[in-house]
Amino acid sequence: MTDGPALLRATGISKSFPGVRALDGVHLDLRPGEVLALVGENGAGKSTLLKLLSGIYQPDAGTMELDGAPMSPAGPRQANELGISVIHQEFHLMPDLTVAQNIFIGRELRRAGLLIRDDELERRAAALFERLGIPLDPRQPVSRLSVAGQQMVEIAKALSFDARVLIMDEPTAALTETEVATLFRIVRDFVSPRTGVIYVSHRMEEIKEISDRITVLRDGRYVDTLPTATTATREVIAAMVGRRLETGVRPAPRGPVTSDGGSERDSSGHDIVLAVRGLSTRALLKDVSFELRRGEILGFAGLMGAGRTEVARAIIGADRSAGVVEVNGRPVTVRSPADAVRHGIGYLSEDRKRYGLLLDQDVVRNVMLSSLRGLTRGGFVRDADGRRVAEEMVDRLSIRTPSVAQRTKNLSGGNQQKVVLAKWLVRDCDVLIVDEPTRGIDVGAKDEIYTLLTALAAQGKSIIVISSELPEVLRLADRIVVMCEGRVTGTLANADADQHQIMELATRFGADRSLVTTGDSE
Repeated sequence: MTDGPALLRATGISKSFPGVRALDGVHLDLRPGEVLALVGENGAGKSTLLKLLSGIYQPDAGTMELDGAPMSPAGPRQANELGISVIHQEFHLMPDLTVAQNIFIGRELRRAGLLIRDDELERRAAALFERLGIPLDPRQPVSRLSVAGQQMVEIAKALSFDARVLIMDEPTAALTETEVATLFRIVRDFVSPRTGVIYVSHRMEEIKEISDRITVLRDGRYVDTLPTATTATREVIAAMVGRRLETGVRPAPRGPVTSDGGSERDSSGHDIVLAVRGLSTRALLKDVSFELRRGEILGFAGLMGAGRTEVARAIIGADRSAGVVEVNGRPVTVRSPADAVRHGIGYLSEDRKRYGLLLDQDVVRNVMLSSLRGLTRGGFVRDADGRRVAEEMVDRLSIRTPSVAQRTKNLSGGNQQKVVLAKWLVRDCDVLIVDEPTRGIDVGAKDEIYTLLTALAAQGKSIIVISSELPEVLRLADRIVVMCEGRVTGTLANADADQHQIMELATRFGADRSLVTTGDSE
């Protein structure tokens, strides 16, 4: 990193949309050879600033410079031509095209001016993957890739340009620890005296590891730029949210929460709301068994590919499986998510925008999604009732929206997640399975989601939390189920668990399958 002129500079940047001032006099400067972290809560203006730098939006006021020369890209293509490549948080991929076709879209090679030369695109993509150390098949359709695989395609696409500035928006949200290490190696290899990286992330440990300086935005305004090496995480968080948040919190011990019904109880006197026995799928899961108590948050931890999400999908009938699922002591048959809902099981997908929300619909319709039958009369939705219920949920969950008529796509990630939670609260499910509850959500909104989930458990709801972030699992879960290669390798009471122990169980590959269990559940 050099201390000379900025490689990329934005000065006094302002941008407004109808009813919203997204940026107000924001400053940013990226030095050559630097990784500059850009942080702030959802709604702080980070995404808007990135879209201005990449030519998607034009600023209302302010100036932008590249190597000291004014720049004002008229669109993403021109930004790429200037040497600015962006990896957006939301993937911009065409699922029906191959990996190679997606990487070189708009830059295809043709024979006789007509036929696209896929073989040459695939050769170039393979060479790019080899250089970057990314294990992808250039011929595979993107629709068949996991979220992590799609993220790697976006990274490769951005680096296929002759970039001077690489902008990365939440690039590790769907990556395993090994894939994050690969990404960081790619970033370090990319950075040179003529290049730099703007790195946006909510994960403080990553920012501390990869960045040189940290620029903080709050409520659309510039707050400060801090040296990473000498700034404590709590100082960065305080600058982001304008208040101190408790870190390292563990859930308080909960006594048995029981009902007057005939639920089966474990040896400690807890009602068993959900029992899973010998759950298996053809592709991955092997003899998964566990119990979920009333009023409990049960965490699922493990590396990507361990089978955590597959467990959730099998329980709700989204994937075919063998095994027994019992709800309140009674075996149930769940062949579809609709069956799961009828048995009181709600599922919040890790991809809330694809599977949890109707983004072009308003808050009212999204909140009503799982309860339409109870809000219809003669085949027609009772709009007044739906609006009343939505307003109650907005107030109860502190959803920040101008009104319940606001389109859900215009809400921040944290407020979108609250809308999904509201949908299942209206349905009054006994069991909530929450997959990556704070993916792509800032630290302030995370704290609010944690408070909501903890309050629901205190009210007697039973919650499964699947998370790739071990501090999140330790912050929320009363007990933690650890998985590796489709099997449960241990169940830990929170008081007996730490990150090292969880990772040891999460990497128990091969023949060592001994079950480790602590706590009072077994």
